[in-house]
Amino acid sequence: MNKEEKHELVLALTEQIKEYGNFYITDTSDLTVAKINNIRRKCFESDIAMQVAKNSLIKKAIETMDGDFSQIYDVLKGSSSILFSKSATAPAKLIKQLRKTGEKPILKAAYIDSAVFIGDNQLDTLIKLKSKEQLIGEIIGLLQSPAKNVISALQSGGNKLAGIVKTLQERG
Repeated sequence: MNKEEKHELVLALTEQIKEYGNFYITDTSDLTVAKINNIRRKCFESDIAMQVAKNSLIKKAIETMDGDFSQIYDVLKGSSSILFSKSATAPAKLIKQLRKTGEKPILKAAYIDSAVFIGDNQLDTLIKLKSKEQLIGEIIGLLQSPAKNVISALQSGGNKLAGIVKTLQERG
């Protein structure tokens, strides 16, 4: 690979990082071509873009972004594949599914909405992450709940008050 091709690959990786916003770096070393192709097919089915690249090129692409990525640089050793997804949890779920049939891919690191997760032990945490939309929905639901309770109490209280007034009126 000449210098121009490397530069183009770094630009492509940078664009994918910016476009998707989430990426996972995995270890797919020692896998056969058939297994790598199977992973690529499953990635495609799950709307995940997969790119195999040299660690130095991945590092150069990440360096173009704002933030502290030193933890990610430390795991860029050996063979690395990078998975890009709009969904924060889709790659984690796919990795978990693939691990049922083999011991790889192994999660090295993940970058999700400006948060860095290091190590394969973070896989279950990543699977449970909620999207921004889910969190906003929960917050709206929580904010609406007290208002609904107040309205409900006022309505039921109004009925009780009307019943008391009617009873007093009938007595008098």
